[in-house]
Amino acid sequence: MNWLEKLELPARGVASRSRTSNVARGVIARLTTPLLPDDYLQLLNPLWSARELRGKVVEVVNETEDSATIVIEPGWGFTFDYQPGQYVGIGVLVDGRWTWRSYSLTSAPGADERTRGRQISITVKAMPEGFLSGHLVRGLTPGTIVRLAAPAGEFVLPEPIPAKLLFLTAGSGITPIISMLRTIEHRGQSADIVVVHSAPDAASALFGDELSAMTQSGLIDSHVQYTRESGRLDARTLTELVPDIAQRQVWACGPESFLSVVESYFGEIGAQDRLHIERFAVERGAVGAAGGTVTFKKAHREVEVDGATTLLEAGESVGVQLPFGCRMGICQTCVVTLDKGAVRDLRNGDEHVEGERIQTCISVAAGDCTLDV
Repeated sequence: MNWLEKLELPARGVASRSRTSNVARGVIARLTTPLLPDDYLQLLNPLWSARELRGKVVEVVNETEDSATIVIEPGWGFTFDYQPGQYVGIGVLVDGRWTWRSYSLTSAPGADERTRGRQISITVKAMPEGFLSGHLVRGLTPGTIVRLAAPAGEFVLPEPIPAKLLFLTAGSGITPIISMLRTIEHRGQSADIVVVHSAPDAASALFGDELSAMTQSGLIDSHVQYTRESGRLDARTLTELVPDIAQRQVWACGPESFLSVVESYFGEIGAQDRLHIERFAVERGAVGAAGGTVTFKKAHREVEVDGATTLLEAGESVGVQLPFGCRMGICQTCVVTLDKGAVRDLRNGDEHVEGERIQTCISVAAGDCTLDV
């Protein structure tokens, strides 16, 4: 390990795309030992931290009855050169516990002239089973300090953008796409763009007015399918709406049932190579994991969990800082070694045993287990 890596070590991975920022954080962490640098920095500004990315909620804007846009001012070290379509991790303190989820950015990089692009936004739909999503929509107030993870994700447009584009979305699957559309509009780019969006009804359709405005301006050609009136999108409807669909580059996002229809259709027409998909959540089945005591070997901490709590969530509940990215089992950032015991994959029920590398964001304890972290 060279001298630069040693300086960076106390804060490695905090600002993942800015090594200079991490080196500065590491120097501060060493100079202020044994006290944490945050003990000093918070006296000056609550958004300054040497160990983590933080943000302040600036505004909460209701979009529909059960969704809201959260505008956030990130603090020191946040990477503003994110790409439209990427997601950001957000941690919120609720009932004394930090809870993390990842949401697509709906802001366009550098597009807000008032703030010179120094604010970001996410748009969240409150899900019946979603503890944090409900709090973000109904319980979050301006001024709240949140934790952030650097923007990540591969669901992005290439540069230059394709000449013929199709966006297929359902429900909150419109969120990464609206960031792409806002960016295209802000940059003055032009292409043959079609947007097909599915929502239960007009009242629940996110960004309906904005899509209409973009259609009227000529930026896009759009169709919104209200499923309670017209039924769900199917192969026949897609063919009628977009006759040249096989010639377009396609970005699709939405619930699993919607994406299954899309994938099947593109398989039938032989255009799988033109399809780019973003899945929001892991389908969690009844895998029968019993839970148990999770021990974090190097951190010297342990916690009792049920069979529905992921190992990542278990660690966060006792203050163990585990790596993570998408929190959906896609990006492989959260992989650690299982030292003892067994865990089960929430997606398919597969069991993993000691010595294997496992993903903490989609694994639960199948009895007592120990992680080498």
